[in-house]
Amino acid sequence: MANHETKGNIGVTSENIFPVIKKFLYSDHEIFLRELVSNAIDATQKLKTLSSVGDFKGELGDLSVRIRIEDGKLIVSDRGIGMTAEEIERYINQIAFSGAEEFVQKYQNNASAIIGHFGLGFYSSFMVAKKVEIVTKSYKDGAVAMKWSCEGSPEYQMTETTKDDRGTDIILFIDDENKEFLEKSKITSLLNKYCRYLPVPIVFGKKQEWKDGQYVNTDEDQVVNETQPAWIRKPSELKEEDYRTFYRELYPMSDEPLFWIHLNVDYPFNLTGILYFPRIKSNMDLQRNKIRLYSNQVFVTDSVEGIVPEFLTLLHGVLDSPDIPLNVSRSYLQSDQNVKKISAHITKKVADRLEEIFKNDRPQYEEKWDSLKLFIQYGMLSDEKFYERAAKFALYKDVDDQYYTHDEYQQLIKENQTDKEGFLTYLYTTNPNDQYSYIQAAKDKGYSVLVMDGQLDVHAISQLEQKLEKTRFVRVDSDTIDRLIRKTDGNTVHLDDRQKEALQEIFTSQLPGIDKVEFTVSFEALGQSANPVMLTQSEYMRRMREMSAMQPGMSFYGEMPDSYNLVLNTDHALIQSVLADEEKACAEKLQPVRNDIKGWEARQSDLREAQNKKKEDEITASEKEDLTNPNRKLTELRGQQNAILAEYAAGNPIIGQLIDLALLGNGLLKGEALSRFIRRSVDLIR
Repeated sequence: MANHETKGNIGVTSENIFPVIKKFLYSDHEIFLRELVSNAIDATQKLKTLSSVGDFKGELGDLSVRIRIEDGKLIVSDRGIGMTAEEIERYINQIAFSGAEEFVQKYQNNASAIIGHFGLGFYSSFMVAKKVEIVTKSYKDGAVAMKWSCEGSPEYQMTETTKDDRGTDIILFIDDENKEFLEKSKITSLLNKYCRYLPVPIVFGKKQEWKDGQYVNTDEDQVVNETQPAWIRKPSELKEEDYRTFYRELYPMSDEPLFWIHLNVDYPFNLTGILYFPRIKSNMDLQRNKIRLYSNQVFVTDSVEGIVPEFLTLLHGVLDSPDIPLNVSRSYLQSDQNVKKISAHITKKVADRLEEIFKNDRPQYEEKWDSLKLFIQYGMLSDEKFYERAAKFALYKDVDDQYYTHDEYQQLIKENQTDKEGFLTYLYTTNPNDQYSYIQAAKDKGYSVLVMDGQLDVHAISQLEQKLEKTRFVRVDSDTIDRLIRKTDGNTVHLDDRQKEALQEIFTSQLPGIDKVEFTVSFEALGQSANPVMLTQSEYMRRMREMSAMQPGMSFYGEMPDSYNLVLNTDHALIQSVLADEEKACAEKLQPVRNDIKGWEARQSDLREAQNKKKEDEITASEKEDLTNPNRKLTELRGQQNAILAEYAAGNPIIGQLIDLALLGNGLLKGEALSRFIRRSVDLIR
């Protein structure tokens, strides 16, 4: 046993190191196991290095790191280089902790920052233990085993002891508040999280087998880690199934990935890893923080913002680099030159891989496009360099499920879809079923229609309009087809002002009141074969509303009502019939009202002309009152006129039918209104 004993104080410049550890590191206290196991791995790796260069002549034997629970203690053991008394003094008893208070205040919400900054890995054990012992024996010939003990204060005891073998045992006497760390399931969970891929076997317990209706321990050690994970092996050593197996290991509940990228760089920085493109079925499948960051196979974090470009945080997989500064702020990461180089390299490798698949196996690429589209669009929107690369392999899909690169599609539509002002017009749909009639009208003209139903399509469209000269994107239902791509000035509407006024009021009066929806009525001469009515929606306002749903600072547009335009085709027999019937049915009632309106309009015009000849201060109160009377009278008379027209419209089922047909085609006819439409339809065809 020990023949002498040493007592002392741990060399810290701040007396309150242990309260600091307890208070500020407590929220992240589970990392103590990562730190202790990492230290054990380091000690083991150092011994292997010494052996490989001939500085250690002994037998290496079993180098496993062993973890066990016994009698209220958690023990982490290794057969690495061990420590002499002098080394304990140097590495354990002397902690450079100058400026502790200032640093703690700055990083009090980031436990791992304190640990990482000051090399306090070992001392993280005091977050869960009331007492910690170290029993260690150096690999050096003639070394004396040492026992170090501390109860969570700067005071420690160190004595000589006996130990049969080299290496170190860290013995944690778990305190009452942290008894969970004496549970097998908890330790298994932590080892799986932090130590799953460490390069030295980690043993925790025994393998079990099913016997006599229960699981019983065998004599075989339970190794909890994979020492040679896929990402540290050479790509030439791996088959396709190896990559898929590793993915299933990482994400057991996920579908098979689309494909993957193996990263392996050793200059000018060290970076290994495998990034997977997950299969996306819907926006609900989108999950960030699926990339795990390791440093020399030690798990660090699954939050890689600032290390990889934002759009690539949607990928899954593993990155491993000792050159990424850990436990620093995001702003520091973004300015660090190594991180910038790593980020740029990852972006380049992703672009290279996508381009490679596109060139070598386009059918496969097209098949996977719907899942890839989100990643690529996100990258193009957020990273200018990626935009330049991706422009070669980003695809358009049309309503016939044909795929085109930008250059291919531009050539396809250039001749037919350029308007009279030289603008190339890209027509698109967000829902081929709902917008079928509009798509068909476009196809009848020989136009192509793209499918743009993705989450980021509206933003991608705006980007393309900015990048491309004399180019515009319009949804196929945002106007009549002749107005979407104007080749001429269009046909003339042969209606006088009175007829337009009448039709306007007839249809406006019967349009439904829908929450957050506004309607206007307009006229176009679309030909006798075109539909009598169409409902269109302004491209600009609709797009702004869609963008506002995803973009902070645009909520103004989100609060605005949807605006629809009811287009009346004045060439159609039904519209002409409604107009003729109105003139016949309402002439007698309307004529005297219209005569009165004409008289009062003349009176109003005369008074305005007279007042316009005078300066504002020369117009008397009496003269201002004279103008008020015609205004008031005209408002009253127009109200009477509109009431007559509205009464007529309400009694003409054709008008309601035409409006409902337009609403039905845009998914706006629902509930009671839909039921009325069905009953009216039956009545009309009897």
